[in-house]
Amino acid sequence: MRHFLNLADAGPDGIAAILTDALDRKAARAGLPKGAPDADAPLAGHVLAMVFEKNSTRTRVSFDVAIRQLGGSSIVLDAGTTQLGRGETVADTARVLSGFVDAIMLRTDDHAKAGEMARHATVPVINGLTDYSHPCQIVADLLTIIDSGKSLPGLKVAWLGDGNNVLTSIIEAAGLMQFDVTAACPQGFQPGDDVVALGRGRARVVATPAEAVAGADIVITDTWISMGQEQAETKLAALMPYQVSAALMAGARPDAKFLHCLPAHRGEEVTAEVIDGPQSLIWAEAENRLHAQKSILRWCFGQIG
Repeated sequence: MRHFLNLADAGPDGIAAILTDALDRKAARAGLPKGAPDADAPLAGHVLAMVFEKNSTRTRVSFDVAIRQLGGSSIVLDAGTTQLGRGETVADTARVLSGFVDAIMLRTDDHAKAGEMARHATVPVINGLTDYSHPCQIVADLLTIIDSGKSLPGLKVAWLGDGNNVLTSIIEAAGLMQFDVTAACPQGFQPGDDVVALGRGRARVVATPAEAVAGADIVITDTWISMGQEQAETKLAALMPYQVSAALMAGARPDAKFLHCLPAHRGEEVTAEVIDGPQSLIWAEAENRLHAQKSILRWCFGQIG
């Protein structure tokens, strides 16, 4: 059974296989309508259940189209309208869904729920997002970086802002794929030592944004106020000095690229000049969620890696 709860579940070889497959399958679809299945339809007959306890645009659409392009189909379950919303346990839900579908994608808050789903399911479980990590997003980010002509080993990545779930997965990726991450986060919003340790010596937290972006190949940020977070005004005030601006980007390499997993708040974590400018890869990054999900699904079914 292959679950994809964090990047370490696939390991460096699995991630490399996922990225190679995603690049190949993306290229093979040139000119096809979005709804047309891939020529080999490798997951024909397979059903993916997508369980949402958090709102979603990119995760929902990319996984739905991904399974269709692979020849399968999907069922969308909003937790509030299922028995999960009435107190049925995650374990019981996992057992029930396993009798109906071939894989489960869960987008939720507490990472422990994803772990519980995986422990009790008899089909692969994919972490579509938890408060702890966001591995599917980072596969898409790595795919975007490679697609832009950069290689991962030795890459220098700068992170600005909140030490959140996306940063956790970026640091984990750095340790697995041999690139460096320098994060600038204010006091109170820094990743814990356990998260930094995921980088296997390739991640560090610094005091200033300028230090983080110096010589960076990739600059990344994320929205500062996640769904359901309180004390937004206090958090915004602490994070404003970490905004990605044109002046800050000038401290990175001249050919540096900007990534943001979206949704974005222009004027908060990033200026419009940067996110809508020539260094930004956000639209390619968003589209690559689709190609990444397809290869993650194939990895979960043992078709690659």
